[in-house]
Amino acid sequence: MPARSALRRLATAPGGSRTKWLVLAGWLLLALALGPLAGKLGEVEDTGPNAFLPRGAESAEVNTLLERFRGKDEIIPAVAVYTRDGSGTTRRDAAKVRADRRAFADHVAPGERIGAPATAGDGRALMLVVPLASADGFGDAVEELRTVAAANAPPGLETAVGGPAGSLIDSIEVFDDLDSTLMLATGAVVALLLLLTYRSPLLWLLPLLSVGFAAVLTQAATYALATWAGLPVDPQSAGILMVLVFGVGTDYALLLIARYREELHRHTDRHAAMRLALRRSGPAILASAGTVAAGLACLALADINSSRSLGLVGAVGVVCALLAMVTVLPALLVVCGRRVFWPFVPRAGTPVGGQRTVWNRIGVRLARRPRWSWLMSVGATAVLALSATGITTGLTQEEMYQDKPESVVAQERISEHFPSGASDPATVVVEADTADAADAADAADAADTAEAAEAGAARAAGATVETVRRVAADVPGVESVGPAARSTDGSLVSLPVVLADAPDSPAAAHTVEKLRTALDPLDGDPLVGGTTAETLDSAQAADRDLRTVIPVVLAVVLLVLIGLLRSLIAPLMLLATVVLSYFGALGAADLVFEHLLGYAGVDRALPLMGFVFLVALGIDYNIFLMTRVREETLTGGHTRGVLTGLASTGGVITSAGIVLAATFAVFASMPLVTMAQLGVLVGIGVLLDTFLVRTVLVPALALDLGARVWWPSRLARTPRNPPHPAGPAHTPTAPEHAAQPGQHPGPRSAPDPGPRSAPDPGPDEAAAPGPEPGPARGPAHDTGRRPGHDADGFPRPDGTPPARTRG
Repeated sequence: MPARSALRRLATAPGGSRTKWLVLAGWLLLALALGPLAGKLGEVEDTGPNAFLPRGAESAEVNTLLERFRGKDEIIPAVAVYTRDGSGTTRRDAAKVRADRRAFADHVAPGERIGAPATAGDGRALMLVVPLASADGFGDAVEELRTVAAANAPPGLETAVGGPAGSLIDSIEVFDDLDSTLMLATGAVVALLLLLTYRSPLLWLLPLLSVGFAAVLTQAATYALATWAGLPVDPQSAGILMVLVFGVGTDYALLLIARYREELHRHTDRHAAMRLALRRSGPAILASAGTVAAGLACLALADINSSRSLGLVGAVGVVCALLAMVTVLPALLVVCGRRVFWPFVPRAGTPVGGQRTVWNRIGVRLARRPRWSWLMSVGATAVLALSATGITTGLTQEEMYQDKPESVVAQERISEHFPSGASDPATVVVEADTADAADAADAADAADTAEAAEAGAARAAGATVETVRRVAADVPGVESVGPAARSTDGSLVSLPVVLADAPDSPAAAHTVEKLRTALDPLDGDPLVGGTTAETLDSAQAADRDLRTVIPVVLAVVLLVLIGLLRSLIAPLMLLATVVLSYFGALGAADLVFEHLLGYAGVDRALPLMGFVFLVALGIDYNIFLMTRVREETLTGGHTRGVLTGLASTGGVITSAGIVLAATFAVFASMPLVTMAQLGVLVGIGVLLDTFLVRTVLVPALALDLGARVWWPSRLARTPRNPPHPAGPAHTPTAPEHAAQPGQHPGPRSAPDPGPRSAPDPGPDEAAAPGPEPGPARGPAHDTGRRPGHDADGFPRPDGTPPARTRG
């Protein structure tokens, strides 16, 4: 099959004696060419009002229609609030507010003005609404307002500037330098963990350098797709993207390096060792990356734009990480040679590692009581999952930040002394009466004052808009309806609706629901938008996304597993364990949020994003484990296949899980609660999957089900452990492991009674001193073993001691 042979040669090209240089040269040229594009990723990030809203939502449609009310720049109000605790405001306080009003006038948008100060009903607060233009220097204008308000304030008078303008600036500051901060923090964490894992002063540099190449490719590809293919990118997804690339890229590097080191013990030629390592670990890495990318891509079905952005951008990052880890990393490893593993250099013909590793011992214990082991694992995870039943979703503006910004402080004071919705009213957009719209537009265009323009908008309103105003004012929970404003073409009219409750409160959301119900039958197609409507629409969309995306993710992952393992039972078992792990992680994370971090609830998008990340990444480790189990089962039988697979992959999967959890834990230090919660949830879920689900639950289930786990493939019809011949004919190792011409035969020339009797214990155990070299062990040397166990310490299925035969 020439096509298959050509594909195999292409996949193993990074391990070739000549092609490795071509691979490295290609990546260097690619990095130099794409570097400028990678630096432009911030230019395509969508920070508009609809970036985090559901597509097709009524509030998003209102935001789009409001563009027709503006000239070149959008008008965004800032709200300055002045409060005095314990007593009413004084004349000096009023004079301060009047002076600030005159100073604020320098920053007011053209054609706008600052209204008279509003006095609170309790007499302890004053408020100014300052209309600003969203032009260049908008952030500087808000900072200048805050400086002016805080300067020369009478003793006891507290000031704060918030409103929509203040909230926007505070949220932008959260994402300032976020990408570089996350990249530096994540890089430092990964470097430290790799150094501890390999205990080598050189080896840790190669995965990190390869991830750097992947990061450049990811950012450039994301920029290109956003520019020419309309890929949605927002600041949050751009920040998470780099952490994801570092995490999954390092995972794939750990798996490849572990398999490469194993082959170096069998081959004198490092190029042959790398080619075999790529052929052996490549399918697992490819299946893992494909599963993660496909799972994340399922978020394209979500209604919330930020979830769609995160899923699609994340899928791009995973694919780029895969390309780098199976090309540039193998080439770097082969170029550096064995010395890169110093001081624990793998020598051809030496044992791979100790026979009695911790994973070997865990496997032996699981094999004794597999059903008890998996039942206890399910019980422990289920207890954690119980906490998820009482989880509270939805965060207010105040609860979105780790530390309160000034805009949140201002909103709290406004809610205390004024109608809570005064600083951020809802907006009703309605079609103007066509009979009056043209004349009103001409009159307003000719007006040279704000009062004349407002009068023109009122004439444009006509009977339809007056009906909308009257109906809206009668809705319970509505405090007042403000003056009308018209669009630049005179076809639309907007009405500000002040709600009695805080804009981000459940009571305000209920008022918006009632307002929409009351206005829906009226003429003019009235629509309700604003902050409260956006919160309501996001909550409803999050519920729809959970019902839509989760089944698709499960179906996609199941199909990938069926194709990889050629079985139906094993994929269903793995999928069930990952779902159980997700609920356990969600319950454990909720306990952390509530009792350790003091969060009032979780972000509405967190359950869906956490599910997609944990299912995709959790399946990762199960793929690493079960592909090795299947490989070993082909030569050693089911029981030995499970135990050898666990012993072979235990170290590398544990190291990968710790690295991935640590990279996501970087989010916990971010000022935005949403990102911190995602980092904590994914970190807990990865650790739970690494140390309980993959280590105990999956192997125990596989042992308890027996060979049936491979149904309907032919492996399901093989005995749990086939007979072990006593002669030299028994060589359960793959043909690729046979000595090649010019290769040191090493101890592999002796009969080998076990399925790869020296499995790779993983990077965290490779440095441990192995047993002293000695004669090859076979059944004839099996002295001192417990009855019922074979030469490698694995339980025999029939419980009888291994036969003693002459070698």
